[in-house]
Amino acid sequence: MKRYDLIVIGAGPAGLSAAIEAAKCGMKPIVFDENAKPGGQLFKQIHKFFGSKEHRAKIRGFKIGEDLLKEAEEYGVEVVLNATVIGLYPEKEITVKIGDQVKHFKGDSILVATGASENMVTFKGWTKPGVIGAGAAQTMMNLHHVMPGEKVLMLGTGNVGLVVSYQLLQAGCEVVALVDAAPRVGGYGVHASKVSRCGVPFYLSHTIKEAEGDEYVTGVTIAEVDDKFQFIPGTEKHFDVDTICVAVGLSPSSQLLKQAGCKMMDTPGGYIPECDEFGQTSIDGIFAAGDVSSIEEASSAMIEGRIAGVSIAAAAGYMTEEERMAQCESLEQALGSLRKGMFAPENRGKIIKETEEGIEISTNLLKKGYVADDEIARYPGFVKKVGVHPVMECTQNIPCNPCQDACPKGCITIGENITSLPVVDVEKECIGCGMCVASCSGQAIFLIDEGYEEGYASVTMPYEFLPLPQKGDKGMAFDRSGSPVCEAEVIGVKSAKAFDHTNLLTIKVPADMVDKARFFKR
Repeated sequence: MKRYDLIVIGAGPAGLSAAIEAAKCGMKPIVFDENAKPGGQLFKQIHKFFGSKEHRAKIRGFKIGEDLLKEAEEYGVEVVLNATVIGLYPEKEITVKIGDQVKHFKGDSILVATGASENMVTFKGWTKPGVIGAGAAQTMMNLHHVMPGEKVLMLGTGNVGLVVSYQLLQAGCEVVALVDAAPRVGGYGVHASKVSRCGVPFYLSHTIKEAEGDEYVTGVTIAEVDDKFQFIPGTEKHFDVDTICVAVGLSPSSQLLKQAGCKMMDTPGGYIPECDEFGQTSIDGIFAAGDVSSIEEASSAMIEGRIAGVSIAAAAGYMTEEERMAQCESLEQALGSLRKGMFAPENRGKIIKETEEGIEISTNLLKKGYVADDEIARYPGFVKKVGVHPVMECTQNIPCNPCQDACPKGCITIGENITSLPVVDVEKECIGCGMCVASCSGQAIFLIDEGYEEGYASVTMPYEFLPLPQKGDKGMAFDRSGSPVCEAEVIGVKSAKAFDHTNLLTIKVPADMVDKARFFKR
C-alpha cells in the first residue's frame, strides 16, 4: 500500500488548485481522476469567466484549465487518469480501480473534489435517443467537435442552459426555444440577452409534455404550467427537433464522503458534507472542495480548492498557522466577492425587484430573456453622447469588473463593489479601441457613433460566430429580441490577439436604429 502526503480525488478546478497549493508548500500530492483527460469541466467551457483579475475574469475556461495543468506539472503534482476511486474510508485510505486492478492507497490527508452530476426530469419519451444533458452536449461540441443535433430545444434557463444554448448556436445548431417551468429566467441576464438577440424565443412557465418519435426524437410538445406546475389544457406548442437538451441543475457527487462516514446534510443545493471554513469535514484530515460541497461557478471551486490546499499544508506542518491565516484571509475575501450580488447564495429563490442602486429590475428580461426598449434607458451604462462612446447593457448586480480595467481612458467605472452596475463617464473621451467590448464576459457592451455620417450611425458589437462577415457585406440588423429592424452594412471587422477570439463587428444602420440594432446576419 502506497502512502502520500495528500490524496486528491478529482482533477477538476478544485482538485488541481488544491494539489498545486499543497505542492507549493513542499507536499507530495497525488491526484486520481476517472476520466481520460484532467481538467474537469474547464475544457468544456469556451466562454469567458466573470469576476475580477484575481478570479481569472475574461479568460476562457479551457485556457484556465491549460494554465492549471501546466502549473501542476511545474510543481510535480502526480496525476493518475482512468483511475476510479471506489472506496473512501475514515482512516484516510482509498481503493482505486486502475485498469483491471484495484489498488490501495493511504494519505495523511484526503481532499474530495468529485464535482457534480447532471439532474434529469422525466416526461413522456424522456429515454428516447436524442434526449441529452447540457453537459453531454458541451462535451460533444467542445471536446469532440461533434454537433449534438441540428434542431435543439433547451429545457432550463439557468446559467448552464443559457451558456450551452449560445454554444449550440456557435456550433451551427438551430436552437428552436428555451423552456423553463419557472416563471423567471434563472441565469445571468447578459447570458439570456446574447441568446435572445440571436432570435431564440423563451417560454417561461412552460415545460416538456412529450418527446415525440418512434425510435428517436423527431419532435417535442411543450405546454404552459400553473403555479402548482400542472399543465394548462390548450396551451400545447409543438416543435420539430432532433435533440432535446436538459439543463435542470446539478447534484453533488458526494457518495464517497458519505461512505467514509462524514456528517452530511440535505440542502436545497443537494446532499453535501458538513465542512468548516477551510473545507474540512467532520472527519479530521478529510476535506471537500468545489461542487461536491456546494454547487457554484468554477471560479469559486478553484478558490475553495486553494483554501483547502493551504489548510492541509498547514496541518501537516509545511507552513505556520500565521501564514495559513494570512493566505486564507485573502482567499476568503476573493471567494466572498464572488458570492455577492443578485445571484448570491442567500438570494436563491428570492424575487429581487431592484438593483443595489435602487433601479427597478427589467421584468421583460426575466420573462422573455431581453431588456425592453422602454426599460434599457433606466440603467447607468446606457448613455447618449456625441461621438464614439460605449453603451453598457449590463442590468443586474453580478460580480464582474473587467470592463473597468480594460478602458485606457477611464470611460467606464464600477468602483470598489464588484457587483455595482457599470457607469459610463460621458466627460471622458472614448478612443473607440474596443477593449471594453472584447473584455465583457457577458457580451453586453457596444460602441456607438450616433453621427457616423449624415442619416446613419454605427454600432460595434461583440461577434463570436464563424464565418466572420466581411467589410461591405449587407444584411439585416436585429434588436434585443432577435427581431429584424433594418438593413445594415458591415463597415468594419476587427480581430486582435488582445481580444481573445471576440471579434468586433461594426455595422452601419439608419440613425434612428442605433439604440435598437444589436446583432447582424448576412
